Amino acid sequence: MPMAPYICRDCIASGEATVIPDRCPACGSPRLLSHPELFELEVAHIDCDAFYASVEKRDDPSLVDKPLIIGGGQRGVVSTCCYIARQSGVRSAMPMFQAKRLSPDAVILKPDMAKYVAVSRQIRERMEALTPLVEPLSIDEAFLDLSGTRTLHKAPPAVVLARFAKNIETYIGVTVSIGLSHNKFLAKVASELDKPRGFAVIGAAETVSFLAPRPISLIYGVGKVFAETLRKDGLMTIGQLQEMEPTDLMRRYGEIGARLSRLARGEDHRAISSDRDMKTISCETTFSKDCIDFEQLSTELLALCERLSERLKAKEIVGDTVTLKLKSAGFRLRTRARQLIVPTQLTGVLYETGRSLLAREIDGTAFRLIGIGISGIEKAADTDPIDLLEPAIARRAAAERAIDKVRGRFGREALVRGKLYGLKPAPEPEDETNKGEMP
Repeated sequence: MPMAPYICRDCIASGEATVIPDRCPACGSPRLLSHPELFELEVAHIDCDAFYASVEKRDDPSLVDKPLIIGGGQRGVVSTCCYIARQSGVRSAMPMFQAKRLSPDAVILKPDMAKYVAVSRQIRERMEALTPLVEPLSIDEAFLDLSGTRTLHKAPPAVVLARFAKNIETYIGVTVSIGLSHNKFLAKVASELDKPRGFAVIGAAETVSFLAPRPISLIYGVGKVFAETLRKDGLMTIGQLQEMEPTDLMRRYGEIGARLSRLARGEDHRAISSDRDMKTISCETTFSKDCIDFEQLSTELLALCERLSERLKAKEIVGDTVTLKLKSAGFRLRTRARQLIVPTQLTGVLYETGRSLLAREIDGTAFRLIGIGISGIEKAADTDPIDLLEPAIARRAAAERAIDKVRGRFGREALVRGKLYGLKPAPEPEDETNKGEMP
């Protein structure tokens, strides 16, 4: 019988055994992790558990056993909530009135972004002590590539990550969940499998069989509308995508079909790169008067998305990660990012993504600045294809291309979107290309 590696996630003892015991031989803990490829995999996704709520519970022990919701304010939505509140059905981005109805006994706190950013920086510093290849996705999650670090840490990545999780819980007072695999897509999937305080592994040998029974919505970028369209086409599981020829998926769904085919087989060749190396193109505007109203903020956002789209089209480039930037009246900075399944340069895609991110930040805070940026830059080549599976999306993409043609001939003021009619034109932004995060 072959030997199988294991780690104790409490005392960090590790070893190999033909039969993995129920409890750690060193400390008796039941939190043993074992997998045939445990000591071979090197790509990780680390995600803090209910981050804002965890920080608040850390700072106020009286909240530990209570349902806690972070959010509120005008047109309030839930920024995040603890796992106790989630048992009642409360979810991030849910309207506060609905969250209160589901969990009437919940404690509600407004976000303290300065505190959360400070804790995030502490965690980031510890990540960067493990490897220089840390790619942040948001304030509370990041990818890590630990290849080539065994000699430095005198341990395989899995042991280093288990030690990291224990360190964060002990010294910072919040918990994290870890996904370990052989690429970014699978590492992120794995990090969601065992929350909270989780550590899950997806090995190379099991990739196809692991994914086969899962719903297609597991693939990043496949939202409700996309998944429903696929369902109408008879496609509900990733296994069904695996059985289809890549050329057939491309013929039916264009470039999205090609990406679905690759990800359905667990193929993801994206490299992990630090934010210092990421090029971002962005636009922003500062208000003459601080703004708290969602509709006004979203209108300004649409105008910025048009500007950003124009620049991307002029440079014949696209990007795959949209970042929203907000600066409060007290000069506190918030950035939120979302990765797209298909790189884009279209105003409509930029705006819908940015607006979704903005909705989660409406908590009564007055903002003096809003910005939108895109990273993951590459040359445009058949992106935002017109043969998208969703007819409504295809029509809107074609309409935007038509608007571009009219403006190219008669000027950008020849056609004005209804939401922007009457909006005072913003001054032309300065040079918009930079390294790293938006300034």
